[in-house]
Amino acid sequence: MNSFIEKLQFGKVGESKIAQWLIARGYCVLPVYEKQIDTGKGPVLYSSSGDFIAPDMLVYNKKAVRWVEAKTKDGFTWHRITERWTTGIDLRHYQDYLAMVASSPWPMWLLFLHLDPNGAKDTPSELVGKSPVGLFGNDLLFLSQHENHRHDNWGKSGMVYWARDNLKLLSNKIN
Repeated sequence: MNSFIEKLQFGKVGESKIAQWLIARGYCVLPVYEKQIDTGKGPVLYSSSGDFIAPDMLVYNKKAVRWVEAKTKDGFTWHRITERWTTGIDLRHYQDYLAMVASSPWPMWLLFLHLDPNGAKDTPSELVGKSPVGLFGNDLLFLSQHENHRHDNWGKSGMVYWARDNLKLLSNKIN
């Protein structure tokens, strides 16, 4: 999966599955994830506090309203230093989400749909087939206090990662 278009399509399918899962649990979903393919940029939230990369959805039911950022990944990455399964997002997006939540009345959840029990491409051979699969997530502010590590060499601005142990398993199976 090399091209931007292929990655975009993979992510859209996952976002749709996550939205359907939320709807099946009584949430209304306002998608914010229309991308500008020609620029490779996603939607922006404009505010007096600044302009932020917008999360994928605003969801609500009679009890709660929250932002949701939905990520679809083949599998977790095995972090050799901490010996944990980890997953992450682009550091610049994470920083924007934290700033956005600081000015929002609603919390934000990061949701990760992991599909492949073989894990990421560099999974050690003894762990292939053991990567957790399903829908995982947690509140962004909780995650901001439980980062596993950061890495400057991945993503456009670096990446931030969380251990599987700090993510709630929300569903074993997403269709």
